[in-house]
Amino acid sequence: MKPSEIRRLVLETMLEVERAKVEKPKPKRKRKKPAAKKVAPAKAEAAIDLPAFLPKITDEMILRAAGTGPARQKFNPFKFAVPPPGVLPADVDPPTMAQDSAMGGALGWAGTFANQVFAEGLEFLGYPYLAELAQRAEYRVITDTIATEMTRKWIKFQAVGDVDKTTKIKELEDEFTRLGVKEAFKKSLEVDGFFGRSHLYLDLGTTDDREELRLPIGDGTSAASKLKVGKGSLKRLRVIEPVWTYPSSYNSADPLKPDWYKPSSWFVQGKEVHSSRLLTFIGREVPDLLKPAYSFGGLSMSQMVKPYVDNWLRVRQSVSDLVGTFSTSGIKTDMAQMLAAGGEQLFKRLVLFNSNRDNQGLLVLNKDTEEYFNVSTPLTTLDQLQAQAQEHMASVSRIPLVKLLGISPAGLNASSEGEIETFDDTINAGQEVQIRPNLTVVMHFVMLSLWGQVDPTITFTFVPLTELTPKEKAEVDKLEAETADIRINSGVIDPAEERKAVASAPDSRYQGIDPDDVPDLLDEEEEGLEPKGGAARIAEEAGGDRDEQQDEGEGAELEREAA
Repeated sequence: MKPSEIRRLVLETMLEVERAKVEKPKPKRKRKKPAAKKVAPAKAEAAIDLPAFLPKITDEMILRAAGTGPARQKFNPFKFAVPPPGVLPADVDPPTMAQDSAMGGALGWAGTFANQVFAEGLEFLGYPYLAELAQRAEYRVITDTIATEMTRKWIKFQAVGDVDKTTKIKELEDEFTRLGVKEAFKKSLEVDGFFGRSHLYLDLGTTDDREELRLPIGDGTSAASKLKVGKGSLKRLRVIEPVWTYPSSYNSADPLKPDWYKPSSWFVQGKEVHSSRLLTFIGREVPDLLKPAYSFGGLSMSQMVKPYVDNWLRVRQSVSDLVGTFSTSGIKTDMAQMLAAGGEQLFKRLVLFNSNRDNQGLLVLNKDTEEYFNVSTPLTTLDQLQAQAQEHMASVSRIPLVKLLGISPAGLNASSEGEIETFDDTINAGQEVQIRPNLTVVMHFVMLSLWGQVDPTITFTFVPLTELTPKEKAEVDKLEAETADIRINSGVIDPAEERKAVASAPDSRYQGIDPDDVPDLLDEEEEGLEPKGGAARIAEEAGGDRDEQQDEGEGAELEREAA
């Protein structure tokens, strides 16, 4: 028996004792013969005075149970984000809301409205709490999966035009490997998923020069970039978590300008760094009214998935508890002995039984005064309820179950190909929005650091996440060859044009051949379309053997005719 059940039984017993005291019959008195028969008014039953040890039910408890009272603390999401000590320089005042003197009425309205519709997950959780959530597998796996898929196949450099850029592309790939660009972008995406914002610092060797850090360096193609970045200037890439940064200045006066609510510089542990040196990753932006509260970051994936993870954790624990206690045993006995002298023996017997309760245990009962019973809870649909709570986490992150949880679809001819294709499309869209702008800037600065100039003919493309099998590639190759043959025979294109297209195709097996070095078909036809290698000698020897066999056969035939 659990302690809570024991306490309940004790309370019920003591309550029965109190009721018995109230209902105790009064001593009999001698009756006098009434002079006249009168009808006495009915008296109300004496109210039972609840003992002091029972808890009292207050009005506030009733309101909370009815859902009309203050069931939870209310917050105002339209508030200032306070950075940790040391992020702002000593001579910089604490942060204030943009146009705080002119927006008081608007902010008051926003705060009132937020209190009316407040619910779980609508306020900024704070970087310390988000860092704690990053330790849970449910939050970490979602963010890691998205970041890994976005950088799994990575990119491929390609050149536009007829000039051979193989050497330059190889140098660019080697420099990307030295700087760890792929790893830096993967970590930036992870930090953005955990906290809603991340930064990639371009180290040009001026980390200790506070005055230089305030100056812009452009986007890699501007005059400022060519002036600031020379050969060998780019030393390394460094991912900065948002807890160590805070916006320094931003445009809060004119929404029509492109820098509206976009910080031009950031404080990083007391240093002011221009935003061109500190590339920002924000995958899920929040509305302008909430940007100051989110420290000009976005909505983290952890905050988005938190309600679903909370439901999953609660269901998982409830199922675990139910499986452990789905069978409840009890004894119907005389509870009066609990109050009698030596009544503790009953509890000792219960403790002894519970401590040895298994298939090998033995319970001894009094056959006249005690009765044993058992109540079991059905567990037939618990797996479905638990699975549904777990699958809800995949819905908000848009990750297929086979990738997030390793669960394959069940049933005849069931397949996850459609979900995988949709997920790949989502990842590809995320690559274009979250990776391409900052990666283009990094590529330009890498070119400046390598060659002192930007080569506009070299670009990059994201490698598709899904690859064709060798059989599928052969089938596609055959279809392309048949299509080219039809176009050549119909006069749409010239064979030289098709040869050039085959030579320049990225994944062609004939990539790199000289399109102008076309074989002379007339010479090959005069030579019997046979090469002058070993195969030709084999053919000649085979032909000679056939000629000898033919001569021998003809001689034998003549001899037979003569005979």
